[in-house]
Amino acid sequence: MTDPIRAVLLGVPLAAVLCACTPTIKVEVAPINIYAKLDADVRVRLDKEVQTAIQQNPDLF
Repeated sequence: MTDPIRAVLLGVPLAAVLCACTPTIKVEVAPINIYAKLDADVRVRLDKEVQTAIQQNPDLF
């Protein structure tokens, strides 16, 4: 046998053995149920000048 063919014939099984021996870690997490209630109260107060400016320029925003 020539050296390149011999190297392939020995290298492929060696690579397969090395890949098969790779350590593997599996982690499983149990499902978690989260019940949350979001409540928001937003108040917007405009100064009299701003209210007047918006009334005079309705396309301002």
